[in-house]
Amino acid sequence: MSPLSFHKMLNLHMLLSLVLLFRTSTYGSGLASSSDAIVGNISKVEDAQNFHIYYGQTFKVIKNFIDGQSYLLIQAELFVHSSIVVSIPVSFLKLTRCMLMESRLLGLLPSMKGITSESVASECVLKMVDKGDIKLIDRNDSQQFNQFSTHFISDSDQEQACNFADFIPFGEDTPLQRAEWIKFLGVFENLETRSNNIYNSVKDNYMCLSKMAANTTRSLKPVVAWMEYYDVSGAWSFTKEVYKLKYVEDAGGENLDDSINKVSYNISNPDDVEALHAILCTVDVVVDGTQTPDPAAYNRTTFLQHIGVEDNSCFAFLSNQSLWRYDKRLHNSTILDWYDGAVSQPQLVLADLIEVLFPTGNYTTTYFRNIAKAEGVVNIDGSMCERDISTPLEPKLPVCK
Repeated sequence: MSPLSFHKMLNLHMLLSLVLLFRTSTYGSGLASSSDAIVGNISKVEDAQNFHIYYGQTFKVIKNFIDGQSYLLIQAELFVHSSIVVSIPVSFLKLTRCMLMESRLLGLLPSMKGITSESVASECVLKMVDKGDIKLIDRNDSQQFNQFSTHFISDSDQEQACNFADFIPFGEDTPLQRAEWIKFLGVFENLETRSNNIYNSVKDNYMCLSKMAANTTRSLKPVVAWMEYYDVSGAWSFTKEVYKLKYVEDAGGENLDDSINKVSYNISNPDDVEALHAILCTVDVVVDGTQTPDPAAYNRTTFLQHIGVEDNSCFAFLSNQSLWRYDKRLHNSTILDWYDGAVSQPQLVLADLIEVLFPTGNYTTTYFRNIAKAEGVVNIDGSMCERDISTPLEPKLPVCK
């Protein structure tokens, strides 16, 4: 199989200045030979809005609409006009911590050789770091990045070298749009067939769960409030992130009324406190996303102190014990799997929320913990990796009837 050349361009109409040579991966058929058209092993973007993939007979183009970058992958032997050619095997990859689940699903962990921090919420990545299979890289030393074929990042404002590629699923509005970014990574590694299969499985399961929730018999939909407390300002705000609101809708719940448009509620202001309490009186479920340096210590008492009420307050979400946080899976007390695994496996988040809204007691949540019932966190470490990392991880698909 011929190697691939990777070209990063600010614009498709600009001349290419750098080529990074890739070896094809073990999944799929890869690109066709120079005399054949590409057939079968292609990805089509169905839901995501911020990247597109284009195919020619001997090349692929990925357009990232968030940062305006385009990435051209062509057969190495067909490109002869580049001024600089750098040959680096595809086995040397560096991935941002927010795409580690995608790399596990695609079977790329053996190719991962560098990381800028041990602060990751992946059992098997932590195990590889402990064994020395993945090296810690100084993010401030740009020369260290030269050894990698591709360095994937999630901060488009970061100063970038020619072998950087922006992986930004967080710019999408819906859970499925964010999950489809696994195809973005798959294209770089000729893993279109694998990434297509994963996304199709995730999407089918997600849609099945959503349909099941919609068919659940109920008199009224439970009202959900996503909220956060900011310690510096001493104020609460209700989250308006679209993907979170979409989760609630797909789980069969109802979000706060759109007419509630006040930006923040300062607990030192009596009028704000009264307004905040009035809103919370209409809520059945609260998801508290307050950032804290010690999530394990954040509990029901912490929440009550922040909203300025006594333990015997008669809010429905307290009397029904439905006060949640999405920091159940974390590493080193600060790194949440919510920003990694939950992005590529939204079906698990949806299954969690369905259990949150319509508890059965027969389902164990993955990302949400109920602090009204003193549920604790799960601290992730390398000893929890019990699978063969040389094989791809399969997505977890909750039972859907």
